[in-house]
Amino acid sequence: MSQHPVIQLENLTKVFQTDDIETRALADVSLEVNKGEYVSIAGPSGCGKSTLLAILGLLDAPTGGMYLLNGRAVHELNLQERARIRNREIGFIFQSFNLIGDLSVEENVELPLTYRGMLPDERRARVAEALEKVGMSHRAKHLPAQLSGGQQQRVAVARALAGYPAVLLADEPTGNLDSKNGEAVMELLRDLHRGGATIVMVTHDARFTRFAERTIHVLDGRVVDAVTAAANA
Repeated sequence: MSQHPVIQLENLTKVFQTDDIETRALADVSLEVNKGEYVSIAGPSGCGKSTLLAILGLLDAPTGGMYLLNGRAVHELNLQERARIRNREIGFIFQSFNLIGDLSVEENVELPLTYRGMLPDERRARVAEALEKVGMSHRAKHLPAQLSGGQQQRVAVARALAGYPAVLLADEPTGNLDSKNGEAVMELLRDLHRGGATIVMVTHDARFTRFAERTIHVLDGRVVDAVTAAANA
């Protein structure tokens, strides 16, 4: 595996200010994620892990510290550049699926690609490839309401994959699934990692940290521990 860091954080902080109350969501977080690595970020609710993932996905900005994405300093990017990188280099998998109800499965997967000005033939090829990877080709014409929760999450994974992202960010991807479908989605992510995907997953469920190569434990906005896969097993 290449040791080129996709993600580098140095003393990252995030402070939320409301009236006279200051809440420190992240405090001096430093970590690296290498190309092809599968990392889980674990911790109890409210510990700062979803805030951290939002910053990694350029959906939020840190208050202090340094974030390098593929060697580029994120704080130096303007809003247009950040939006372009979100669309082209980051794949998001959300707990709530975030599929558009009146679009078919293939249309949901294709939608982010249309914002790139990609030619229709290339878009269709990428959609077909992504749906094949997640085992949902046979549901391409269905609407989200016609799918189970597990199937909807597979479509959400396909949507993230179709853009050939540098990194997949998964925020509690099993949170709205029963245990059987949750295990199936985790197996899918593990298969994608074995195929070379770089994955950062947030979870509060200790059962699923075993799927990652490395687990970073966060408590009260700080990294308190990092455990390798052998220790997770």
